[in-house]
Amino acid sequence: MSFEAILFDCDGVLVDSETIYVEVEREHLARIGLHYELQTYMDRFQGLGSDDFWAALDRDHRALGKGPLPDGFGPRLDAATQDRIDRELAEIGGIRQLLEAHNGPRAVASSSRLHRLTHKLRHTGLFDFFDPHIYSGEQVANGKPAPDLFLFAAEKLDVAPSRTLVVEDSPNGVKAGLAAGMTVWGFVGGGHSHDRHADQLRAAGAHRVVDSHEDLAALLRSGAPTT
Repeated sequence: MSFEAILFDCDGVLVDSETIYVEVEREHLARIGLHYELQTYMDRFQGLGSDDFWAALDRDHRALGKGPLPDGFGPRLDAATQDRIDRELAEIGGIRQLLEAHNGPRAVASSSRLHRLTHKLRHTGLFDFFDPHIYSGEQVANGKPAPDLFLFAAEKLDVAPSRTLVVEDSPNGVKAGLAAGMTVWGFVGGGHSHDRHADQLRAAGAHRVVDSHEDLAALLRSGAPTT
């Protein structure tokens, strides 16, 4: 096994941000009458493109007979999330050592908005490992689970999709990587991972699931089979 490039999702793979996002989002959504059980929320929204996420919330709010999302809700949620990110965000253990040892082409391909994405990478000191290959769902027509973002990143790296490895922590991201014709390994080493996480990624089609960056690095060194 030899991959020409690796595409990393950001939230839950490079930085331990998913718990922050989910806590802040569920809290603010409950204030406007949108109550989601934790697992239901994760299943529906984790890894979803930003436009699709907001469209789904708007549909749910209208279904309650409340009309569109309240004016100013998005900016308030963004500000609350940014405050938590600035105070608490950290890289996921082992990722820095993996990136220091890896000398091939790589990119970040994340559903996060580009300004948020670059801020998180700078905040955790990971930006220079990827610059200039940092790509956002904002830059393509269709977000995950569509393949557009991964294909865009592979094109920028000038690598064939079939020779590209995707590392993802969400079923939507796994589906996007598979639709792009890439090898996809699920990652369950983030703080948001749960008992069903690995099974969900396998059910989405992940070729392999790893539970730490140390394990991921060892597999890359060993040339282990993709499955």
